[in-house]
Amino acid sequence: MAETVTIKKIYDEIRGLKKEVTFIKKHMFDPDTILTTEESKRFEESMKELKEGKTTPLSEVKKELGL
Repeated sequence: MAETVTIKKIYDEIRGLKKEVTFIKKHMFDPDTILTTEESKRFEESMKELKEGKTTPLSEVKKELGL
């Protein structure tokens, strides 16, 4: 026996899917916000260099590049 598909059934299905997509989007994380082990090590090294004054200010880099 063939099931009759009504506009109401289609509408309800789409609403359900929309709710699921909204939930997924709300609870999804951005993979770019998670550092790899290597990236984390480099970040820590960079912060150490910054604290020790071993970095060059952006304004100085721009000046050297003529920007």
